Amino acid sequence: MKKISALLIAVSSFMMVKAQDSTIGAGAKDTIHNSVDTSAPKTLQIITPDQSLENSAPASSLSKKILPSLNIGNRASDHLLIQIGYENWANKTDSVRMKGISRSFSMYFMYNFPLKSNPHLSIGLGVGISSSNIYFSNTNLDVAGKSGTTLNFTDLKDTTHFKKYKLLTTYLEAPVEIRYVKDPLHPKKSFKAAAGVKVGTMLSAGTKGKNLQSSNGQLVSNFIEKEKSKRYFNTTRISATGRVGIGAVSLFANYQLNAFIKSGFGPDVRPYTIGITISGL
Repeated sequence: MKKISALLIAVSSFMMVKAQDSTIGAGAKDTIHNSVDTSAPKTLQIITPDQSLENSAPASSLSKKILPSLNIGNRASDHLLIQIGYENWANKTDSVRMKGISRSFSMYFMYNFPLKSNPHLSIGLGVGISSSNIYFSNTNLDVAGKSGTTLNFTDLKDTTHFKKYKLLTTYLEAPVEIRYVKDPLHPKKSFKAAAGVKVGTMLSAGTKGKNLQSSNGQLVSNFIEKEKSKRYFNTTRISATGRVGIGAVSLFANYQLNAFIKSGFGPDVRPYTIGITISGL
């Protein structure tokens, strides 16, 4: 009887412990279930193709290599051109006796229009002033027409003449050129070339003689004589132009396509110039 009572007590204790474990397990499950927030539906982030390219290392590397090569908005556009050159005449006759180094000076303000289809090419348009000094030896030019109806180059070596004598002309010009630059991103160090035309109108023309001397070279007077007239000259000038160089320095050449002196009033000379161009801005 005592053994049966002990067995019943042991079974009862085992059942009570099992019931407590079941209660604790169920409570834990409820706690875990309640800790999960099921009130809001879950959404997935949508990544666009652009965001995917931005976040990928290969695309970023590609953009660094390609996109900067197309950014040429900050490149130097050669808005200012300064030209200094040696000037001479083609087709001159024996009566045209030049002396020394005749020279020219020009300054142009240009605006550059890059071509969208090709970053190496652009169109340049502008306006500027050009002047020249042509020196003669023992010669007189009657630009005012005092002694004739044509522009004569009178030889004065056997009589009184000026030691220094020159023809001065000044033009207002509008250059148009197509430009090429080998490296658009670094134009200050790149090879450059340009070709085009200049259309100009004559502002003034005249001669200047200084230091009158005898036929044997002795000084007669420190006299200075100036004469101004455009009557014998074509007041419109059309010139072909070209230049080639590296960075801000280049060589240029100009050639006047139309006659410098009016037809029938003198020799059909065509001025040309070779010199150096300094460009910038």
